[in-house]
Amino acid sequence: MIEALPIRALFRFEIPIQRVRKPPLLSGDVSRWDERFAAPTLCQLDGQAPFADVYWAWDDDALYAAYRVRGKKSPPECDTAAWWKKDGFRLCIDTRDARDVRRATRFCRLFYVLPVGGGPKRKSPIVGTHRMSRAREPAPEIDLSGVRTAVRVERDGYGVEVALPASCLSGWDPVEHPRIGIFYKVKDVQLGGQQLSATDDMGWNVDPSTWATGVLTTTPD
Repeated sequence: MIEALPIRALFRFEIPIQRVRKPPLLSGDVSRWDERFAAPTLCQLDGQAPFADVYWAWDDDALYAAYRVRGKKSPPECDTAAWWKKDGFRLCIDTRDARDVRRATRFCRLFYVLPVGGGPKRKSPIVGTHRMSRAREPAPEIDLSGVRTAVRVERDGYGVEVALPASCLSGWDPVEHPRIGIFYKVKDVQLGGQQLSATDDMGWNVDPSTWATGVLTTTPD
């Protein structure tokens, strides 16, 4: 019944994603991000108080994302073998913004970012990809070695920054295709989940039409 649907399900969202003049220096200090790069907290439409600040930006060579979780009482926990179980960030991108397509195409990709678990001391972020469920066609294989990350663990939370190069974004072409499908979810074992435009019940991991449209925008200096 329609009463059971979240309010976000009743809208199609278009969100500007601002261009940066030079790539951000990644340190994990998300407080340095300007508010014009902030993703909207659409979860508030359904009465949910956000616990994470999410930012994103772009240039010809990459898509950049950052998020900071606030209000944690313990350090981040991650399961590198089962990345979906504990703390982490999911970022979905469709470089063709096929809003009427209910199954993923080769231009759709799901990235996951774990704040810790990588590196010799298991204190570095991990970035991986996961296939979209019931996709019409698989996304091509990519080399994640060019992805850059940084994390900063704080007393009441943590921040993560990630730079995804164009080589990891199938079909990335901001000039010819400035409208992209985009979605995020922040998961925290203590605080719950915070999603952009769709809840888990809406099948965001299957249906890219539940994502928002990101408009790659250049703001005059």
